[in-house]
Amino acid sequence: MKILITGASGTLSAAAIPQLIRHGHAVIPTDISKRFPGIRRLDITDRENIMGLLNEARPDYVFHFAAETNVDLCEKNPVRAFSINAKGTENIALACREYDTPLLYVSTGAVFSGDKPEPYAESDTPGPLNVYGKSKLEGELVVQDILKKYLIIRAGWMIGGWDLDKKFVYKMICQLKEGKRELVAVNDKFGSPTFTKDFASKLTKIIETKEYGIYHLVNRGTCSRFDMVLKIVEFMGMEKEVTVRPIDSDSFPMPAPRGRSEMLESTRIGLLGCGDMPHWEKALGEYIKLNKDRQEAHDKEGKYSYTGIQ
Repeated sequence: MKILITGASGTLSAAAIPQLIRHGHAVIPTDISKRFPGIRRLDITDRENIMGLLNEARPDYVFHFAAETNVDLCEKNPVRAFSINAKGTENIALACREYDTPLLYVSTGAVFSGDKPEPYAESDTPGPLNVYGKSKLEGELVVQDILKKYLIIRAGWMIGGWDLDKKFVYKMICQLKEGKRELVAVNDKFGSPTFTKDFASKLTKIIETKEYGIYHLVNRGTCSRFDMVLKIVEFMGMEKEVTVRPIDSDSFPMPAPRGRSEMLESTRIGLLGCGDMPHWEKALGEYIKLNKDRQEAHDKEGKYSYTGIQ
């Protein structure tokens, strides 16, 4: 199968592209940023650019990973957020309709309000609190309105890519590497970690089913940011050196409001017979060990490869 991927410079693509190639798929990587060799430039806010590329490439599937995922930046600049996450997604969906191409759109647990005590199921009604969640939900709605052959896959707290990652886990790891010996983390917000390697490993199985619709795809178990930092310190082998202090979210104000919960349950994936995702603690341990060893090899030998990062 020939698969066109938007957002090919990002952390999810770093895991998905090698996985797809291993399964015999041909990949057309695209991004507005040509960070790595072989990426074709694509601006998802330019409808003509998208139409031209799909007309030329004629992929069998489009994986739409490109998004503005910086939650606080979205809150500060809603025009940018909706231009990329909503209008950009509409442009992709219209091109897919033109060429009868199935679309896989990655969304987020931030489409929910966060007030449910249990993890959200696919059947729960969205009600986002912040601009990021609203823009991603609008992307979901345009996909459903325009296409019949689509997959909307909601992820949780996405983790992967090591030094490509600009989010929470790698930020904590960087603080430890820089010598910080006291970390603070919020203990009153909860979510479902989603490791890119595990997420990507399920995509090939899901598209083969041709069972379209909305799915949640997260690692098993839920946690707070505080829980996660405790495990990061443990897996870095630094429990005796580092203190982790819990704080509440009021002590750490952010531009964008966050709900209490972004916890998700992967109900529908189980019904497809695609197998369970690993527990987040196991996945985090493997992620840190794998990349810590590679980082140490890089520091020693000066060799490091983007394509090897999971």
